[in-house]
Amino acid sequence: MSKKNLIVGQSGGPTAVINSSLYGVVSEGLAHPDLIDHVYGMVNGIEGFLNGTILDFQEALPGEKLKGLTHTPGAYLGSCRYKLPESLEDPVYPLLFRKFEELNIGWFFYIGGNDSMDTVSKLSRYAAMTGSEIRVIGEPKTIDNDLVHTDHTPGFGSAARYVASTVREIILDACVYEKKSVTIVEIMGRHAGWLTASAALARKYPGDNPMFIYLPEVAFDQEAFLANIQAAFEKNCNVIVCVSEGIHDDKGTFICEYDNSVGTDSFGHKMLAGCGKYLENLVRSRLGVKARSVELNVSQRCSASMLSATDQQEAIAAGKFGVKAALDGVTGKMVSFVRETAADGSYHMTCGLEDVNAICNEEKPVPQEWIINNGSDVSEEFIAYALPLIQGTVEVPCGEDGLPAFVYRK
Repeated sequence: MSKKNLIVGQSGGPTAVINSSLYGVVSEGLAHPDLIDHVYGMVNGIEGFLNGTILDFQEALPGEKLKGLTHTPGAYLGSCRYKLPESLEDPVYPLLFRKFEELNIGWFFYIGGNDSMDTVSKLSRYAAMTGSEIRVIGEPKTIDNDLVHTDHTPGFGSAARYVASTVREIILDACVYEKKSVTIVEIMGRHAGWLTASAALARKYPGDNPMFIYLPEVAFDQEAFLANIQAAFEKNCNVIVCVSEGIHDDKGTFICEYDNSVGTDSFGHKMLAGCGKYLENLVRSRLGVKARSVELNVSQRCSASMLSATDQQEAIAAGKFGVKAALDGVTGKMVSFVRETAADGSYHMTCGLEDVNAICNEEKPVPQEWIINNGSDVSEEFIAYALPLIQGTVEVPCGEDGLPAFVYRK
């Protein structure tokens, strides 16, 4: 059997462990020199590949340098938000596969979220339609944790740990004065509130801040929101509220749209931001109390400062598992996580494979039964689900300047 080459790309928003998944794919690929000649990386995903920008990992990160990916945030290969045409008759598909043939590609890996799995689906279906032997595998990635047919996704655990830790710090800061105040913390989450729900992990005892958590799975009522805050002042003069960027009213209008002109990205998704600032002004004008808002922004998705060791290890395992599956002939699948609870109640995870066609363009919301108090909080079931995913600390090595020693693409 003649040797083939493996190629891998990253797509969508980066996470703290998307490079750990990359490390898993590359390291496992390099571990099979009898089958795999070169392991290539697409610089800026499919879009970059179409433009001819690739790298050879044996040259870019030789030897021990490759391990630096496991503590480096962002997307080492760069990313894109390129949507392949719906019609498999589009000329871009034969162009892509000609390029694959020129590089002697036998295995294609794409690390990303929902839209990235759409790419995996289309390429695997085109390969099947044309009789191509290229194996196409999706590696899951998203802090939103909204991919279906998997217990959770790499990136969520570290992002949840960062959110919980940061919210706990905000709580301590907000509670230094004995004067009524409201702090609104805006957290990423368009249609699924998994990451915002993780703010509940910041609580140290029942009734602790954040006193309210609002997710996009339930319609947001502004009057009920104000009434909840007013009532909360009877227990605590400092109220912290966590909201998903995608909260909306009962008509489907995003709360941020009350105050902002919202544009769209290349996939047609509304670019959400500003609901925290809108609610800050609403509280100040209607309740007459001190109010401020904090938008956690990009740090929540890719900060290495709160890397979850569990998240990192699972991301590496997913990458390795996918390569082994592809070498066994598997294609058109996404690597999934299967939760196993031992007899002693401890958490364990194993990798599985799911049909990518059943995953792309679907979203997994937080279960309604985990959303309580008329949509203003999450249940203990969510805590039990999320807590194992944020465990373990990763020591990020530092350079001579005292700052994290990340790896960079030259």
